[in-house]
Amino acid sequence: MASKTYPAQQHVIRTFTKLVELLPAVEQSKPQIVILAGEVTPFRNDTDREMPFRQESNFFYLSGCRVPASYLLLAFQNGTSLANAPSSHLFIPKAELADLMWSVPPPSLDEATATHDVTRVDHPAALPAAIQELIKAFPGALVHTLPSTPLFPVIPPTYTADFLAANMHLTKDYLLPALHLVRLVKDPEEIALIKQANQISSRAHEVVMRVLGQGVRGLIQRGKGAGTDRPLLPGEWLIQKEAEAEALFVASCRREGAEHQAYLPIVAASTRASTLHYCCNDREFAWGPTGPHDHQNHNDLAHDHDRVLNPQVLLIDAGCEWKCYASDITRTMPVGNGGKFTPEARAIYELVLEMQRLSFEALKPGLHWDAIQYICHRTLVRGFQKLGIFKSPSSTNSGSWNSEEAIIASGISSAFFPHGVGHSLGMDVHDVPSASKPLKNDTITGTPLGHESFYTYLRLRLPLEEGMVVTVEPGCYFSPHLLAPVRDSKHINHDVLKRYESVGGVRIEDVVLITKEGYENLTTVRSDTEWIEKVCAGEI
Repeated sequence: MASKTYPAQQHVIRTFTKLVELLPAVEQSKPQIVILAGEVTPFRNDTDREMPFRQESNFFYLSGCRVPASYLLLAFQNGTSLANAPSSHLFIPKAELADLMWSVPPPSLDEATATHDVTRVDHPAALPAAIQELIKAFPGALVHTLPSTPLFPVIPPTYTADFLAANMHLTKDYLLPALHLVRLVKDPEEIALIKQANQISSRAHEVVMRVLGQGVRGLIQRGKGAGTDRPLLPGEWLIQKEAEAEALFVASCRREGAEHQAYLPIVAASTRASTLHYCCNDREFAWGPTGPHDHQNHNDLAHDHDRVLNPQVLLIDAGCEWKCYASDITRTMPVGNGGKFTPEARAIYELVLEMQRLSFEALKPGLHWDAIQYICHRTLVRGFQKLGIFKSPSSTNSGSWNSEEAIIASGISSAFFPHGVGHSLGMDVHDVPSASKPLKNDTITGTPLGHESFYTYLRLRLPLEEGMVVTVEPGCYFSPHLLAPVRDSKHINHDVLKRYESVGGVRIEDVVLITKEGYENLTTVRSDTEWIEKVCAGEI
């Protein structure tokens, strides 16, 4: 249940203020009315089985209400008392006897009034009369709703018909842009919720790593009858499949009270880590035969001791929600090889870590996010030249066409780092898309840094502002699909590249708050190479 610690009324004021700024000048002094529908409990197709409910983000932002099938009616006017204290009328379902038999009832009106930062709470039966009151009080008002698309809950036509019958102008053009713009910068209460989500998710990532480490050390033992006379208990679980790693992550979050994952977890082992949004999570880790003198991993990751894990990476991109606010964390960890990276995987991991480190160093208000994307590509090119994957002017039969500048200008690094370095994060993991990457963007002028392909999938293309929350998630991938077009590139030493392709992919992702002086990392699980290896090897 929401509480009055969530500043819904301040969000209403911020949204109306921005909405009025977006209006034509002749409309700005008029009264403004907003009507919103909350999300309803979804059901599986053609059944009466409930699916998980999650409140629509904009509705929660303006109401702090997580009760299904609610409505919100807001009123504002510049130059009046409503400018500083808008009317905020929340409508929550009435508890019906038939519903009480099956599910937990919604709060009473008194309970909701005590816990929600609104001016009034009623049941939906009172909504038509409340609409008529606003029509009489503000006959020339503009009425705002969210777009009529499957992306948002539907407002029954009976409610909007009253406004239309009164010849009031109903518009869908301004509310969503205003909401996205104000949600881009977070207030302290929102930041606290995002911090909590990230702390829970950070611990869940560490739980997976430490269980992997216990398996390497042989510390996970089956008790009597486990797996035959009785099921395995959580303390007897090994992580031998992607699904088992996902189950532990989600269970850790749920144990700490997180109701939802912010997105489908990505748990990709071995070369499947090269698929950016691999959500199948249904494959076993890569196994190899046990040789007569092969004691790799002490043979302790398999209860039957008949096989050992091939050295590989496990990429987990997962984060929970806390009271409708998201986290988004990626860690790439070694599996097999005694919990240590192979030399090739370690080299790629440390290159991605360097991409992130240099990104962190540059973060500050006023810096355009495009610059962070460019830093990552430049760092990857330099790193690949050091590793020999990309040629240098000093390479055999090479020249200036393999200079750092020439390789950057070619755009070939996009085959290895195809996605954006990060995005805005808030109530949604890819938050406020229309504000983060506006169609009309006056902040981007001239020729882009590097190559235009660097920015194709960049979800944030704005200067950073204090109070923004963003992810910093560089990566390096060896996807056969993305490498196919560059197999004949003059910039690549293809013999060296072959040695690294089995790594699959590495991504490291943290959530950061942009502060006045730079940034604060809200992700608490560590990512330095030595710590990751020691944990995954069960040494600490």
